[in-house]
This record gives sequence, C-alpha cells and structure tokens, in this order.
Amino acid sequence: MRQFTAIVGIALIFALGNASTARAQAEEAARVKEATTVLQEILNAPDVSVPAWVAQKVQGIAVFPSVKKAGLLVGGQWGRGILSAKSTKSGTWSAPAFLTLTGGSIGAQIGGEAVDLVLVIVDERGLEQLTRNQFKIGADAGVAAGPVGRTAEASTDIQMRAKILSYSRARGLFAGITLNGSTIKQDRDANERFYNQAYKTSQIVLDRLGGAPEPVSAWRAALDEVRPKR
Repeated sequence: MRQFTAIVGIALIFALGNASTARAQAEEAARVKEATTVLQEILNAPDVSVPAWVAQKVQGIAVFPSVKKAGLLVGGQWGRGILSAKSTKSGTWSAPAFLTLTGGSIGAQIGGEAVDLVLVIVDERGLEQLTRNQFKIGADAGVAAGPVGRTAEASTDIQMRAKILSYSRARGLFAGITLNGSTIKQDRDANERFYNQAYKTSQIVLDRLGGAPEPVSAWRAALDEVRPKR
C-alpha cells in the first residue's frame, strides 16, 4: 500500500510539473503572438511603416508590446519583448529570443498609456551589442528615432549613422521615437520556459539554437513582410 501511495505521489508531482511547464511556455507563446500582432498591424497600416531603405538594411527586429511607465512620480518604463535576426546569407529569420526593457524614458511623457516599441537594427555591430547580457540604449550603440513612411528618406545625419532605429505606436499613431537611458537585458528565464533550455540571446538569434515552437512560424512570416515595397 505504501509503495502504491508513493508511486501515485510521484506521478502526481510529475503531472503537476508538466502542467506548470506548459503554463509557463504558454505565457511566453502569448508574448510572441502579441509581438507578431503588433508587427503585422504596423506593416499593414497605409503608408506609415518603415521606409524602403530601412527595410533593405534591416538585420534584426525587436518588438516590445505594451511598454508601460514604471511609476506615476518617477519616470521610466518597463516592458517585455522579443528579438529575431536576419541571416545575411540565407535571408531567413531566427527564432525569437526574449528580452526585458527597464528604466529610461520613451520620447515625450504620455501619462500612464502603454506604447508598442519597435527597434529596427540596421547594423551588424548594433545587433551584436543588442545580444549581450545587458544593453544600455544611447551608450552602447547609436540609436535614433526612425523615419516613417514607405518613401521617407533619412532626415538627419544621426539617422544615417545610427545602428538601431526606434519606433513607437500609441493610440494608433506610429512614429519614430527617442529613447533615453533604457536598459535591455536578455531574459534567460523566459528562454528556458519557452525552449526548455536557458539559452543566451546570442545562441538563439546568432547561433540559431532553440528550434521553432509555436507560434514562431507566424512571427517569422510577419518578419518576412519587412522588405522594401515596390
């Protein structure tokens, strides 16, 4: 009887563990789906997407859906997002690595409203720096507010020299945005929940580890639409 009880107990623990893992993976899958929706909506908006010259240079894209202010009295932001890189050889996109964003500020203060943040990496060095354990915006690589409109040209020398172009969307408005002092970190806990391995960001987006759990295919399909429009 005791042996039977022990076996049942072990089976129950195993089942609960599997259920917990499934729930955690589902949470990260929801983050991928939300980022996919943000990117699709931006790309499908009439003439407000990234310019053709930016799409031609893109080497990576990070999307942080619903970035929120950190507090009412103290400025700052908090959000979670994902990053994928485009292979210069095959043109295919990596699986997403999970990231967090904290601190700093995003353009003008907009009260307690959440914004969708999109980072378009247009330089190999910028991609390498963003895949580090911790990336300080404005200190580790040139980041500039991205130009908007399919035929828009870079309006400043800063945009031409930037390694990363930043955009935001709030209340349906998509625009280049200035980021000040925010820190982006790899989220290895989320990577482990989604891939069952605590991969580093670089292992997923540069070394192409991680596989492709759902809904990665939909995310990659959205990324494939980031290309110059004729």
